[in-house]
Amino acid sequence: MFDTIKEKLIFYAPAAASGILLTLAFPAYDFYLLAWAGFIPLLLSLWGRTQNEAFRTGFVFGVTFFFSTLFWIYNSIHVFGGIPFAASLAIVFLLCLFLGLYPALFAYLFLAIIRKTKLPALLAAPVVWVTLEFLRSYALTGFPWASIGYSQYRFLSVIQVADITGIYGISFLVLAVNGAVVDFVLIKRKLREMPLYPVGYATVGLLALGLALIASLGYGTWRLGQTREHGSFSVSIVQGNIEQDKKWEPAFQKEVLDIYFDLSKKAAEASPQLIIWPETAIPFLFNYDAANTEKLTAMQQSLKAYLLFGSVMLRERTKEKALLTNSALLLDPSGKLVYKYDKIHLVPFGEYVPLQRMLFFIDKLVTGIGDYVPGESYVKAGTDFGGFGTMICYEIIFPGLVRKFFTKGGDFMVTMTNDAWFGRTAGPYQHFAMAVFRAIENRKPVVRAANTGVSGLIDSSGRITASTPVFTRQILPGVVKMDNTLTFYTKYGDIFSYLCLVVFVIIVLNVKIWR
Repeated sequence: MFDTIKEKLIFYAPAAASGILLTLAFPAYDFYLLAWAGFIPLLLSLWGRTQNEAFRTGFVFGVTFFFSTLFWIYNSIHVFGGIPFAASLAIVFLLCLFLGLYPALFAYLFLAIIRKTKLPALLAAPVVWVTLEFLRSYALTGFPWASIGYSQYRFLSVIQVADITGIYGISFLVLAVNGAVVDFVLIKRKLREMPLYPVGYATVGLLALGLALIASLGYGTWRLGQTREHGSFSVSIVQGNIEQDKKWEPAFQKEVLDIYFDLSKKAAEASPQLIIWPETAIPFLFNYDAANTEKLTAMQQSLKAYLLFGSVMLRERTKEKALLTNSALLLDPSGKLVYKYDKIHLVPFGEYVPLQRMLFFIDKLVTGIGDYVPGESYVKAGTDFGGFGTMICYEIIFPGLVRKFFTKGGDFMVTMTNDAWFGRTAGPYQHFAMAVFRAIENRKPVVRAANTGVSGLIDSSGRITASTPVFTRQILPGVVKMDNTLTFYTKYGDIFSYLCLVVFVIIVLNVKIWR
Protein backbone atom coordinates (compact mmCIF):
# COMPACT_ATOMS: atom_id res chain seq x y z
CA MET A 1 0.00 0.00 0.00
CA PHE A 2 2.77 2.44 0.93
CA ASP A 3 5.98 2.72 -1.08
CA THR A 4 7.84 4.61 1.64
CA ILE A 5 7.64 5.27 5.35
CA LYS A 6 7.13 8.93 4.50
CA GLU A 7 3.92 8.11 2.62
CA LYS A 8 2.68 6.11 5.57
CA LEU A 9 3.40 8.95 7.95
CA ILE A 10 1.60 11.42 5.71
CA PHE A 11 -1.37 9.05 5.42
CA TYR A 12 -1.83 8.84 9.19
CA ALA A 13 -0.70 12.39 10.05
CA PRO A 14 -4.23 13.86 10.26
CA ALA A 15 -5.27 11.14 12.72
CA ALA A 16 -2.21 11.72 14.88
CA ALA A 17 -2.78 15.49 14.70
CA SER A 18 -6.32 15.04 16.00
CA GLY A 19 -5.00 12.91 18.86
CA ILE A 20 -2.53 15.60 19.89
CA LEU A 21 -5.04 18.45 19.56
CA LEU A 22 -7.50 16.66 21.83
CA THR A 23 -4.78 15.88 24.36
CA LEU A 24 -4.01 19.60 24.60
CA ALA A 25 -7.67 20.23 25.42
CA PHE A 26 -7.37 18.21 28.64
CA PRO A 27 -5.67 19.06 31.94
CA ALA A 28 -3.01 20.01 32.66
CA TYR A 29 -2.80 21.89 29.32
CA ASP A 30 -6.42 23.09 29.39
CA PHE A 31 -6.67 24.49 25.85
CA TYR A 32 -10.25 23.26 25.97
CA LEU A 33 -11.48 25.11 22.87
CA LEU A 34 -9.24 22.86 20.76
CA ALA A 35 -11.67 19.99 21.36
CA TRP A 36 -14.31 21.79 19.29
CA ALA A 37 -12.07 21.42 16.23
CA GLY A 38 -9.77 18.57 17.27
CA PHE A 39 -11.66 15.83 15.41
CA ILE A 40 -11.75 17.68 12.11
CA PRO A 41 -8.40 16.40 10.68
CA LEU A 42 -9.38 12.81 11.52
CA LEU A 43 -12.92 13.02 10.13
CA LEU A 44 -11.90 14.78 6.92
CA SER A 45 -9.16 12.24 6.24
CA LEU A 46 -11.66 9.35 6.33
CA TRP A 47 -13.78 10.30 3.34
CA GLY A 48 -11.55 8.95 0.60
CA ARG A 49 -10.57 5.75 2.39
CA THR A 50 -11.78 2.17 2.48
CA GLN A 51 -13.52 0.79 5.55
CA ASN A 52 -10.40 -1.12 6.61
CA GLU A 53 -8.25 1.98 6.12
CA ALA A 54 -10.72 3.93 8.24
CA PHE A 55 -10.40 1.36 11.02
CA ARG A 56 -6.59 1.63 10.98
CA THR A 57 -6.77 5.42 10.84
CA GLY A 58 -9.09 5.53 13.84
CA PHE A 59 -6.77 3.17 15.67
CA VAL A 60 -3.77 5.46 15.08
CA PHE A 61 -5.83 8.39 16.35
CA GLY A 62 -6.98 6.45 19.41
CA VAL A 63 -3.55 5.19 20.42
CA THR A 64 -2.07 8.68 19.93
CA PHE A 65 -4.82 10.34 21.96
CA PHE A 66 -4.95 7.86 24.81
CA PHE A 67 -1.21 7.44 25.19
CA SER A 68 -0.50 11.17 25.19
CA THR A 69 -3.38 11.74 27.63
CA LEU A 70 -2.82 8.76 29.95
CA PHE A 71 0.95 8.19 29.81
CA TRP A 72 1.17 9.30 33.46
CA ILE A 73 -0.16 5.89 34.55
CA TYR A 74 3.42 4.67 34.14
CA ASN A 75 4.35 6.53 37.35
CA SER A 76 2.32 4.15 39.55
CA ILE A 77 3.67 1.09 37.78
CA HIS A 78 7.28 2.25 37.72
CA VAL A 79 7.71 4.07 41.04
CA PHE A 80 5.45 1.98 43.26
CA GLY A 81 5.19 -1.26 41.31
CA GLY A 82 8.96 -1.58 40.93
CA ILE A 83 8.74 -2.21 37.20
CA PRO A 84 11.50 -0.70 35.00
CA PHE A 85 10.68 2.57 33.29
CA ALA A 86 10.62 1.16 29.74
CA ALA A 87 8.50 -1.80 30.79
CA SER A 88 6.03 0.45 32.63
CA LEU A 89 5.60 2.60 29.52
CA ALA A 90 5.10 -0.58 27.50
CA ILE A 91 2.29 -1.65 29.85
CA VAL A 92 0.60 1.73 29.43
CA PHE A 93 1.03 1.42 25.67
CA LEU A 94 -0.68 -1.98 25.74
CA LEU A 95 -3.60 -0.42 27.61
CA CYS A 96 -3.79 2.29 24.95
CA LEU A 97 -3.75 -0.32 22.20
CA PHE A 98 -6.90 -1.76 23.76
CA LEU A 99 -8.51 1.66 24.24
CA GLY A 100 -7.58 2.54 20.66
CA LEU A 101 -10.04 -0.09 19.43
CA TYR A 102 -12.94 2.19 20.38
CA PRO A 103 -11.90 5.08 18.10
CA ALA A 104 -10.98 2.52 15.43
CA LEU A 105 -14.52 1.17 15.50
CA PHE A 106 -15.84 4.73 15.58
CA ALA A 107 -13.95 5.64 12.39
CA TYR A 108 -15.10 2.45 10.66
CA LEU A 109 -18.76 3.00 11.54
CA PHE A 110 -18.71 6.75 10.92
CA LEU A 111 -17.38 6.32 7.38
CA ALA A 112 -19.92 3.62 6.58
CA ILE A 113 -22.81 5.75 7.82
CA ILE A 114 -21.95 9.00 6.04
CA ARG A 115 -21.27 7.10 2.78
CA LYS A 116 -24.30 4.85 2.81
CA THR A 117 -26.96 7.09 4.38
CA LYS A 118 -28.27 10.62 4.08
CA LEU A 119 -27.25 11.40 7.64
CA PRO A 120 -24.91 14.38 8.04
CA ALA A 121 -21.66 14.02 9.94
CA LEU A 122 -22.95 16.37 12.63
CA LEU A 123 -25.38 13.62 13.68
CA ALA A 124 -23.44 10.49 12.76
CA ALA A 125 -20.25 11.48 14.58
CA PRO A 126 -21.75 12.29 18.00
CA VAL A 127 -24.18 9.36 18.01
CA VAL A 128 -21.47 6.81 17.24
CA TRP A 129 -18.85 8.42 19.50
CA VAL A 130 -21.14 8.83 22.52
CA THR A 131 -22.42 5.26 22.18
CA LEU A 132 -18.90 3.86 22.21
CA GLU A 133 -17.74 6.25 24.94
CA PHE A 134 -20.69 5.19 27.08
CA LEU A 135 -19.94 1.50 26.51
CA ARG A 136 -16.29 2.09 27.40
CA SER A 137 -17.45 3.48 30.73
CA TYR A 138 -18.92 0.12 31.69
CA ALA A 139 -17.15 -2.61 29.69
CA LEU A 140 -14.63 -4.74 31.63
CA THR A 141 -15.22 -2.88 34.94
CA GLY A 142 -15.34 0.44 33.08
CA PHE A 143 -12.76 3.07 32.22
CA PRO A 144 -14.42 6.45 31.51
CA TRP A 145 -11.16 8.41 31.90
CA ALA A 146 -10.55 10.89 29.04
CA SER A 147 -14.17 11.06 27.93
CA ILE A 148 -14.19 14.04 25.56
CA GLY A 149 -16.68 16.05 27.62
CA TYR A 150 -14.22 16.25 30.52
CA SER A 151 -12.01 18.57 28.50
CA GLN A 152 -14.70 21.27 28.91
CA TYR A 153 -14.71 21.48 32.71
CA ARG A 154 -13.78 25.18 32.55
CA PHE A 155 -16.44 26.04 29.92
CA LEU A 156 -19.10 26.54 32.59
CA SER A 157 -21.80 28.18 30.47
CA VAL A 158 -21.91 25.18 28.11
CA ILE A 159 -21.59 22.29 30.56
CA GLN A 160 -24.50 23.21 32.88
CA VAL A 161 -26.74 21.04 30.70
CA ALA A 162 -24.92 18.04 32.19
CA ASP A 163 -27.53 18.06 34.98
CA ILE A 164 -29.87 16.70 32.28
CA THR A 165 -27.66 14.76 29.87
CA GLY A 166 -24.70 13.84 32.06
CA ILE A 167 -21.12 14.13 30.83
CA TYR A 168 -22.01 12.36 27.58
CA GLY A 169 -24.22 15.22 26.47
CA ILE A 170 -21.16 17.47 26.46
CA SER A 171 -19.24 14.93 24.39
CA PHE A 172 -22.19 14.91 21.99
CA LEU A 173 -22.07 18.69 21.51
CA VAL A 174 -18.32 18.69 20.93
CA LEU A 175 -18.54 15.93 18.31
CA ALA A 176 -21.54 17.55 16.65
CA VAL A 177 -19.67 20.83 16.12
CA ASN A 178 -16.71 18.95 14.65
CA GLY A 179 -19.10 17.04 12.41
CA ALA A 180 -20.81 20.25 11.23
CA VAL A 181 -17.49 21.67 10.03
CA VAL A 182 -16.78 18.41 8.21
CA ASP A 183 -20.20 18.56 6.51
CA PHE A 184 -19.47 22.09 5.30
CA VAL A 185 -16.01 21.19 3.96
CA LEU A 186 -17.16 17.98 2.26
CA ILE A 187 -20.39 19.23 0.73
CA LYS A 188 -18.95 19.75 -2.76
CA ARG A 189 -17.24 16.34 -2.74
CA LYS A 190 -20.43 14.67 -1.57
CA LEU A 191 -22.48 16.29 -4.32
CA ARG A 192 -19.90 15.26 -6.89
CA GLU A 193 -19.72 11.65 -5.72
CA MET A 194 -23.34 11.39 -4.53
CA PRO A 195 -25.45 13.46 -6.98
CA LEU A 196 -28.66 12.75 -5.06
CA TYR A 197 -27.22 13.78 -1.70
CA PRO A 198 -29.92 15.90 0.02
CA VAL A 199 -28.27 19.18 0.98
CA GLY A 200 -31.38 20.02 2.94
CA TYR A 201 -30.60 17.29 5.49
CA ALA A 202 -27.29 18.93 6.35
CA THR A 203 -28.95 22.36 6.47
CA VAL A 204 -31.65 21.19 8.84
CA GLY A 205 -29.02 19.46 10.96
CA LEU A 206 -26.96 22.64 11.11
CA LEU A 207 -29.97 24.68 12.20
CA ALA A 208 -30.81 22.07 14.85
CA LEU A 209 -27.25 22.15 16.14
CA GLY A 210 -27.31 25.94 16.27
CA LEU A 211 -30.50 25.86 18.31
CA ALA A 212 -29.03 23.20 20.62
CA LEU A 213 -25.94 25.33 21.26
CA ILE A 214 -28.02 28.45 21.88
CA ALA A 215 -30.30 26.50 24.22
CA SER A 216 -27.30 25.05 26.08
CA LEU A 217 -25.72 28.48 26.52
CA GLY A 218 -29.03 29.99 27.59
CA TYR A 219 -29.66 27.19 30.06
CA GLY A 220 -26.11 27.50 31.36
CA THR A 221 -26.43 31.25 31.86
CA TRP A 222 -29.68 30.74 33.77
CA ARG A 223 -28.22 28.00 35.97
CA LEU A 224 -25.07 30.00 36.71
CA GLY A 225 -27.21 32.97 37.77
CA GLN A 226 -29.35 30.96 40.17
CA THR A 227 -29.11 31.09 43.94
CA ARG A 228 -29.79 27.57 45.15
CA GLU A 229 -28.07 27.76 48.53
CA HIS A 230 -29.68 25.53 51.13
CA GLY A 231 -27.65 26.45 54.18
CA SER A 232 -23.87 26.42 54.56
CA PHE A 233 -21.15 25.06 56.80
CA SER A 234 -17.47 25.62 57.43
CA VAL A 235 -14.91 22.99 56.49
CA SER A 236 -11.16 22.48 56.71
CA ILE A 237 -9.40 20.04 54.40
CA VAL A 238 -6.15 18.59 55.72
CA GLN A 239 -3.68 17.76 52.95
CA GLY A 240 -1.07 15.66 54.73
CA ASN A 241 1.31 15.17 51.77
CA ILE A 242 2.48 11.81 53.10
CA GLU A 243 4.98 10.00 50.90
CA GLN A 244 3.39 6.89 49.45
CA ASP A 245 6.35 4.59 50.08
CA LYS A 246 6.48 5.59 53.78
CA LYS A 247 2.78 5.49 54.48
CA TRP A 248 2.58 1.95 55.82
CA GLU A 249 6.08 1.66 57.23
CA PRO A 250 5.81 0.99 61.00
CA ALA A 251 8.77 3.27 61.64
CA PHE A 252 6.86 6.24 60.23
CA GLN A 253 3.50 5.49 61.85
CA LYS A 254 3.90 8.00 64.67
CA GLU A 255 5.22 10.66 62.28
CA VAL A 256 2.21 10.29 59.98
CA LEU A 257 -0.24 10.54 62.88
CA ASP A 258 1.58 13.53 64.35
CA ILE A 259 1.35 15.34 61.00
CA TYR A 260 -2.42 14.87 60.80
CA PHE A 261 -2.91 15.65 64.49
CA ASP A 262 -0.88 18.87 64.33
CA LEU A 263 -2.53 20.09 61.13
CA SER A 264 -6.00 19.28 62.49
CA LYS A 265 -5.36 21.19 65.73
CA LYS A 266 -4.32 24.22 63.68
CA ALA A 267 -7.40 23.82 61.50
CA ALA A 268 -9.60 23.66 64.61
CA GLU A 269 -8.49 27.17 65.61
CA ALA A 270 -10.86 28.52 62.94
CA SER A 271 -13.74 26.46 64.45
CA PRO A 272 -14.76 24.49 61.35
CA GLN A 273 -17.79 22.25 61.63
CA LEU A 274 -16.15 19.51 59.58
CA ILE A 275 -12.50 18.50 59.18
CA ILE A 276 -11.62 16.09 56.39
CA TRP A 277 -8.56 13.89 55.90
CA PRO A 278 -7.81 12.05 52.64
CA GLU A 279 -8.27 8.44 51.57
CA THR A 280 -6.58 5.87 53.85
CA ALA A 281 -5.07 8.75 55.84
CA ILE A 282 -4.39 6.78 58.99
CA PRO A 283 -1.55 4.20 58.91
CA PHE A 284 -3.37 1.57 60.96
CA LEU A 285 -6.58 -0.44 60.96
CA PHE A 286 -9.19 1.61 62.81
CA ASN A 287 -10.96 -0.32 65.58
CA TYR A 288 -8.51 -3.22 65.15
CA ASP A 289 -5.45 -1.38 66.46
CA ALA A 290 -6.99 -0.44 69.81
CA ALA A 291 -4.17 1.80 71.06
CA ASN A 292 -4.01 4.02 67.99
CA THR A 293 -7.80 4.07 67.66
CA GLU A 294 -8.08 5.40 71.20
CA LYS A 295 -5.33 7.94 70.55
CA LEU A 296 -7.09 9.19 67.42
CA THR A 297 -10.47 9.41 69.13
CA ALA A 298 -9.03 11.36 72.06
CA MET A 299 -7.36 13.83 69.71
CA GLN A 300 -10.54 14.23 67.69
CA GLN A 301 -12.63 15.04 70.77
CA SER A 302 -10.40 18.05 71.38
CA LEU A 303 -11.21 19.46 67.93
CA LYS A 304 -14.90 20.06 68.73
CA ALA A 305 -15.77 19.25 65.12
CA TYR A 306 -16.83 16.32 63.00
CA LEU A 307 -13.87 14.43 61.56
CA LEU A 308 -14.17 12.50 58.28
CA PHE A 309 -11.17 10.38 57.37
CA GLY A 310 -10.14 7.46 55.19
CA SER A 311 -9.08 4.19 56.77
CA VAL A 312 -8.39 0.62 55.80
CA MET A 313 -10.75 -1.59 57.81
CA LEU A 314 -10.59 -5.29 58.59
CA ARG A 315 -13.79 -7.00 57.47
CA GLU A 316 -12.71 -10.60 58.03
CA ARG A 317 -9.58 -12.56 58.80
CA THR A 318 -9.08 -16.14 57.69
CA LYS A 319 -6.11 -18.46 58.05
CA GLU A 320 -5.00 -17.60 54.51
CA LYS A 321 -5.59 -13.85 54.33
CA ALA A 322 -7.14 -10.69 55.72
CA LEU A 323 -10.15 -9.24 53.89
CA LEU A 324 -10.06 -5.45 53.97
CA THR A 325 -12.25 -2.53 52.96
CA ASN A 326 -11.18 0.92 51.83
CA SER A 327 -13.49 2.99 54.00
CA ALA A 328 -14.57 6.49 54.97
CA LEU A 329 -15.37 7.03 58.65
CA LEU A 330 -17.08 9.96 60.39
CA LEU A 331 -16.62 10.78 64.07
CA ASP A 332 -19.02 13.29 65.62
CA PRO A 333 -17.66 16.00 67.97
CA SER A 334 -17.94 13.61 70.93
CA GLY A 335 -15.72 11.04 69.20
CA LYS A 336 -18.52 8.61 68.38
CA LEU A 337 -18.35 6.73 65.06
CA VAL A 338 -21.59 7.78 63.32
CA TYR A 339 -20.95 6.80 59.69
CA LYS A 340 -19.02 4.21 57.76
CA TYR A 341 -18.87 3.80 54.01
CA ASP A 342 -16.97 1.01 52.28
CA LYS A 343 -15.67 1.74 48.79
CA ILE A 344 -17.83 -0.06 46.22
CA HIS A 345 -15.90 0.32 42.95
CA LEU A 346 -12.37 -0.91 43.56
CA VAL A 347 -9.45 0.02 41.31
CA PRO A 348 -8.56 -2.88 38.97
CA PHE A 349 -4.93 -3.99 39.37
CA GLY A 350 -4.64 -1.46 42.20
CA GLU A 351 -6.93 -2.96 44.83
CA TYR A 352 -7.86 -6.21 43.11
CA VAL A 353 -7.03 -8.21 39.99
CA PRO A 354 -9.97 -8.72 37.61
CA LEU A 355 -10.35 -12.15 36.01
CA GLN A 356 -7.92 -13.45 38.62
CA ARG A 357 -8.17 -17.08 37.54
CA MET A 358 -7.00 -16.10 34.06
CA LEU A 359 -4.52 -13.47 35.24
CA PHE A 360 -3.11 -15.49 38.12
CA PHE A 361 0.43 -14.34 37.28
CA ILE A 362 -0.41 -10.67 37.98
CA ASP A 363 -0.40 -9.19 41.48
CA LYS A 364 -2.18 -6.03 42.50
CA LEU A 365 -0.17 -2.84 42.99
CA VAL A 366 -1.34 -2.33 46.59
CA THR A 367 0.25 -5.25 48.38
CA GLY A 368 1.34 -6.32 51.79
CA ILE A 369 -1.57 -6.02 54.22
CA GLY A 370 -4.39 -8.03 52.67
CA ASP A 371 -6.98 -8.31 49.92
CA TYR A 372 -9.59 -5.63 49.35
CA VAL A 373 -13.28 -6.44 49.03
CA PRO A 374 -15.97 -4.03 47.80
CA GLY A 375 -18.71 -2.43 49.82
CA GLU A 376 -22.34 -2.93 48.92
CA SER A 377 -24.31 0.07 50.22
CA TYR A 378 -24.64 3.64 48.90
CA VAL A 379 -24.93 4.98 52.42
CA LYS A 380 -24.98 8.71 53.19
CA ALA A 381 -23.83 10.47 56.34
CA GLY A 382 -26.05 12.71 58.43
CA THR A 383 -24.71 15.64 60.43
CA ASP A 384 -26.14 18.62 62.30
CA PHE A 385 -25.65 20.77 59.20
CA GLY A 386 -26.45 18.44 56.28
CA GLY A 387 -26.23 15.05 54.65
CA PHE A 388 -23.56 13.87 52.23
CA GLY A 389 -22.22 10.92 50.29
CA THR A 390 -18.54 10.00 50.11
CA MET A 391 -16.77 8.87 46.96
CA ILE A 392 -13.38 7.28 47.50
CA CYS A 393 -10.69 7.88 44.87
CA TYR A 394 -11.60 6.24 41.55
CA GLU A 395 -15.35 6.31 42.31
CA ILE A 396 -15.74 10.00 41.46
CA ILE A 397 -15.14 9.26 37.76
CA PHE A 398 -18.28 7.09 37.51
CA PRO A 399 -21.34 9.33 37.09
CA GLY A 400 -23.77 6.42 37.34
CA LEU A 401 -22.32 5.41 40.69
CA VAL A 402 -22.24 8.92 42.16
CA ARG A 403 -25.87 9.75 41.36
CA LYS A 404 -27.06 6.71 43.35
CA PHE A 405 -26.01 8.45 46.58
CA PHE A 406 -28.42 11.33 45.95
CA THR A 407 -31.58 9.86 44.42
CA LYS A 408 -33.26 10.31 47.80
CA GLY A 409 -31.74 13.67 48.64
CA GLY A 410 -28.53 15.09 50.04
CA ASP A 411 -26.78 18.41 50.48
CA PHE A 412 -23.17 17.96 49.34
CA MET A 413 -20.60 15.34 48.41
CA VAL A 414 -17.11 14.53 49.59
CA THR A 415 -14.46 12.80 47.55
CA MET A 416 -11.28 11.64 49.25
CA THR A 417 -8.31 10.31 47.34
CA ASN A 418 -4.61 9.59 47.39
CA ASP A 419 -3.17 10.81 44.09
CA ALA A 420 0.42 10.36 45.26
CA TRP A 421 0.42 7.39 42.88
CA PHE A 422 0.38 9.79 39.93
CA GLY A 423 3.39 11.89 40.90
CA ARG A 424 3.87 15.31 39.30
CA THR A 425 1.95 14.45 36.14
CA ALA A 426 -1.34 15.48 34.56
CA GLY A 427 -3.10 12.66 36.45
CA PRO A 428 -4.11 14.59 39.59
CA TYR A 429 -5.45 17.49 37.52
CA GLN A 430 -7.49 15.24 35.24
CA HIS A 431 -8.89 13.44 38.29
CA PHE A 432 -9.85 16.74 39.90
CA ALA A 433 -11.53 18.01 36.71
CA MET A 434 -13.93 15.07 36.66
CA ALA A 435 -15.35 16.12 40.02
CA VAL A 436 -16.59 19.34 38.40
CA PHE A 437 -19.08 17.30 36.36
CA ARG A 438 -20.30 15.29 39.34
CA ALA A 439 -21.08 18.62 41.05
CA ILE A 440 -23.09 19.86 38.06
CA GLU A 441 -24.83 16.57 37.26
CA ASN A 442 -26.19 16.30 40.80
CA ARG A 443 -26.15 20.00 41.83
CA LYS A 444 -24.10 19.14 44.86
CA PRO A 445 -21.02 21.06 45.96
CA VAL A 446 -17.91 18.89 46.14
CA VAL A 447 -15.32 18.87 48.89
CA ARG A 448 -12.18 17.08 47.72
CA ALA A 449 -9.47 15.93 50.13
CA ALA A 450 -6.33 14.53 48.49
CA ASN A 451 -3.19 13.31 50.24
CA THR A 452 -0.81 15.17 47.94
CA GLY A 453 -3.36 17.33 46.09
CA VAL A 454 -5.24 18.56 44.29
CA SER A 455 -7.59 19.25 47.23
CA GLY A 456 -10.34 21.76 46.65
CA LEU A 457 -13.88 23.07 46.82
CA ILE A 458 -16.31 23.06 43.89
CA ASP A 459 -19.75 24.66 44.08
CA SER A 460 -22.92 23.10 42.66
CA SER A 461 -22.47 25.00 39.39
CA GLY A 462 -19.01 23.56 38.85
CA ARG A 463 -17.04 26.65 39.88
CA ILE A 464 -13.72 25.78 41.51
CA THR A 465 -13.76 28.13 44.50
CA ALA A 466 -10.53 26.92 46.12
CA SER A 467 -7.75 24.45 45.35
CA THR A 468 -4.28 23.48 46.51
CA PRO A 469 -1.02 22.90 44.66
CA VAL A 470 0.22 19.32 44.48
CA PHE A 471 2.79 17.98 46.95
CA THR A 472 2.26 20.63 49.60
CA ARG A 473 1.37 20.07 53.25
CA GLN A 474 -1.38 22.48 54.19
CA ILE A 475 -4.86 23.23 55.47
CA LEU A 476 -7.55 24.45 53.09
CA PRO A 477 -10.40 26.18 54.94
CA GLY A 478 -13.64 27.20 53.28
CA VAL A 479 -17.39 27.63 53.44
CA VAL A 480 -19.57 25.19 51.53
CA LYS A 481 -22.95 26.40 50.27
CA MET A 482 -25.15 23.33 50.21
CA ASP A 483 -27.67 22.51 47.47
CA ASN A 484 -30.55 20.06 47.90
CA THR A 485 -31.68 20.19 44.25
CA LEU A 486 -32.77 16.86 42.77
CA THR A 487 -31.72 17.04 39.12
CA PHE A 488 -33.09 15.23 36.10
CA TYR A 489 -29.80 13.37 35.79
CA THR A 490 -29.78 12.32 39.44
CA LYS A 491 -33.36 11.08 39.18
CA TYR A 492 -33.24 9.35 35.78
CA GLY A 493 -29.56 8.73 35.06
CA ASP A 494 -28.11 8.30 31.57
CA ILE A 495 -31.36 8.59 29.59
CA PHE A 496 -29.57 10.73 27.00
CA SER A 497 -26.87 8.10 26.49
CA TYR A 498 -29.45 5.34 26.12
CA LEU A 499 -31.26 7.41 23.49
CA CYS A 500 -27.97 7.69 21.59
CA LEU A 501 -27.57 3.94 21.91
CA VAL A 502 -31.08 3.34 20.50
CA VAL A 503 -30.45 5.69 17.56
CA PHE A 504 -27.11 3.98 16.97
CA VAL A 505 -28.72 0.52 16.86
CA ILE A 506 -31.43 1.74 14.46
CA ILE A 507 -28.81 3.21 12.14
CA VAL A 508 -26.62 0.11 12.20
CA LEU A 509 -29.58 -2.19 11.54
CA ASN A 510 -30.59 -0.14 8.51
CA VAL A 511 -27.16 0.28 6.96
CA LYS A 512 -25.00 -2.38 5.36
CA ILE A 513 -22.20 -1.48 7.74
CA TRP A 514 -19.99 -4.48 7.09
CA ARG A 515 -19.99 -4.34 3.27
